[in-house]
Amino acid sequence: MIAVDRAIAELRRGQIVTIVDQGRSVALLAAEAVAEDSLARLSALSATAPVVVLTGRRLGALGLAESETGVARLVSPTGFDAETISILANPCAEIEPGTSLGDFTVTPGGVVEEACIALTKLARLLPASVIVSLSQPLGDDVVCVESAAILRHQTAVARSLSPVAEARVPLEQAENVRIIAFRPSDGGIEHLAIVIGEPDPDQAVLCRLHSECFTGDLLGSLRCDCGDQLRGAIGEIAAAGSGVLLYLAQEGRGIGLVNKLRAYQLQDAGFDTLDANLQLGFDDDERIYLPAAQMLDLLGIHRVRLMTNNPAKVAALARHGIAVAERVPHIFPSNDHNQGYLLTKATRSGHLF
Repeated sequence: MIAVDRAIAELRRGQIVTIVDQGRSVALLAAEAVAEDSLARLSALSATAPVVVLTGRRLGALGLAESETGVARLVSPTGFDAETISILANPCAEIEPGTSLGDFTVTPGGVVEEACIALTKLARLLPASVIVSLSQPLGDDVVCVESAAILRHQTAVARSLSPVAEARVPLEQAENVRIIAFRPSDGGIEHLAIVIGEPDPDQAVLCRLHSECFTGDLLGSLRCDCGDQLRGAIGEIAAAGSGVLLYLAQEGRGIGLVNKLRAYQLQDAGFDTLDANLQLGFDDDERIYLPAAQMLDLLGIHRVRLMTNNPAKVAALARHGIAVAERVPHIFPSNDHNQGYLLTKATRSGHLF
């Protein structure tokens, strides 16, 4: 986990990292951090030309591949410059009129390429990278990480969660509240449990899984219903007498705040919520719910009445050993700004309203 965290930090700083897998080594840069000087440094590490790695989702959006699954390598006979890489990776990039991206060859990616994309996602960057093949890993001054460690990182982090702080925090809608912070053993971002009243672990506990939403929860954005769902859940749990709201660090359905803002820009250009994520190269929902299951288990809660409109959450908790005794609908009125968002949830993401 520590090696992966170091690689994440390096990518976010625009630095080169190395990924190894069963004798194969590549050096990579995150595509959105590429500049001409860093691209030149990457190119100098190998006798082979740089290759761009994209998700099938992004290639499909670019019209360069029919399959929108997995990851693929993009090879150019004339090579790549930083501007072309930016355009390939970022649908929000500014393009000069008449710009031609050139001809490309698309080939399926392997485990190393999957790890490259997974690492950029963990770094909350665009899911795109630039790589060169290496004859051997670079020196100790360049972070080196195994592909297997990257691909199992989210699971390892979730399973390592433990409570690190607890305090009484009276809220406007519920005065008898404890907030418990859970931190993974790698020192990563904490998730929070908002425990209202005294839940009985022998009963099915009223529970809400709420993914953080800076714009909706804190600023009261009208583009989503997150703020209403957060405060509404606290009020409903308080009215019921007890329960738990898990506040999960999974902004923007798991793509991060910056990428969520990019998705908003694409929505303003005419894409719906789901298609905006696909244009960016992400799946429609990148969240995982193993952290929630781990937190509930540590709280001694194994059966819940889940407040959600999303059947996928019910199925996810069940997969991770938490029994869902009942799905409790959690619906709030729409407004002029989020009607399309809620319609997409219902018609394309299977939410029940």
